[in-house]
Amino acid sequence: MQLRGPPRLLVEVEVVNTNALERGAGQTWISEGPETDRDCELVLQVTAEQTRHRIMKWAIVLCAMVALSECIIHVPLIKGKSARENLEEQGLWDEYRVKHPFNPTRFDDQSLYVSSEQMTNDADLAYFGVISIGTPPQSFTVIFDTGSSNLWIPSVYCSSAACANHNRFNPSLSSTFKNAGKSLSIQYGTGSMTGFEGFDTVVVGGIPVKNQIFGLSQSEAPFMAHMKADGILGLAYPRLAASQATPVFDNMMTQHLVNQDMFSVYLSRNSAAGSMVTFGGVDSNHYYGQITWIPLSSQMYWQITVDSVTVNGQIVACNGGCQAIVDTGTSNIVGPKADISSMAHAVGAYSANGDNVVDCNNINNMPAMVFHIHGQAFTLPASTYVRQSTYYGCRTGLQSSDSDLWILGDIFIRQYYSIFSRAQNMVGLALAR
Repeated sequence: MQLRGPPRLLVEVEVVNTNALERGAGQTWISEGPETDRDCELVLQVTAEQTRHRIMKWAIVLCAMVALSECIIHVPLIKGKSARENLEEQGLWDEYRVKHPFNPTRFDDQSLYVSSEQMTNDADLAYFGVISIGTPPQSFTVIFDTGSSNLWIPSVYCSSAACANHNRFNPSLSSTFKNAGKSLSIQYGTGSMTGFEGFDTVVVGGIPVKNQIFGLSQSEAPFMAHMKADGILGLAYPRLAASQATPVFDNMMTQHLVNQDMFSVYLSRNSAAGSMVTFGGVDSNHYYGQITWIPLSSQMYWQITVDSVTVNGQIVACNGGCQAIVDTGTSNIVGPKADISSMAHAVGAYSANGDNVVDCNNINNMPAMVFHIHGQAFTLPASTYVRQSTYYGCRTGLQSSDSDLWILGDIFIRQYYSIFSRAQNMVGLALAR
């Protein structure tokens, strides 16, 4: 133990040349608490001979040494190729988009008391993290999704083609699994996932969340075969959860596994590495300047009020205000058809094959979009809202829906470090590094 620097509590776990699926060789995870009256830094190196299970145990021991309630949990996210990018490379995108059009179907109030959940089939999602479930642990890649509340992964009982190329959970191999005796149905725009629910230990960032309820798929929609993630870990409010399941983060709070009742998300712009979900606090290394705190207008999604959207100083959407959710489970910015059309026209885009297309040679001359939220201006330069494709040129990350509810997806979150506070029921936004 070394005493140094300004007062803070730091736990650093460095993994050297392990073969654990969850991590990579030479990566480092840091759990950092707020300022305390103790000056300490604990560093643990785990050798290549030690197993994934041993790594998890040592992380728990370290947290116990410094008081588990003061841990901040960092979960690295992997930025890989999206399903769309892979389909474009294979020449299959045109066929896919006809069969599985983007349809941001979302939960409605009349479905709150049935064992179903509605979600989006989004081929542009590219950020995934790793969790493990069971004893001994079985590993899965998941989308950390602030637009849903349930955790689900494929099971060995799934015979759909979509399950064949994903990791599948085997309950019989886990000594801590318990069947919940409930069925689960998740409806997508072009299909569904059905299965059942169970309880087990879920490990997030090396920290075990005990007795966590989760869904195990028995059938999955065909489009899911192209998705990189095995499943989804929902981070919205319990009110949104199917079958009244307790979300993972709620159990993390109840079991005192996080220092503060908040989590934050950083999405890297270009690098495959560097993206992070931080449970229990914020990471000042990932943003500039001050955080703008925005009160929620509804506690189901992470829903806020947008005052207006302007381009070149003119209101082009949300005139008079609109409702929007900050959603890591959606890649683009989604809004009502008329508003999205107005925004696309204002930046010089035109419609082609379901996309709002722009000239790749003109990106530097395109205007910024400005979202006015809680008295602050959140600017998206063209470089942030235009997607470039090797095979399909350039398009904006704007998509329309039949709903009046806007979705501020990964395009927005890449530009603005996003903090989700359950303690204050607020979203915090700061310019991302």
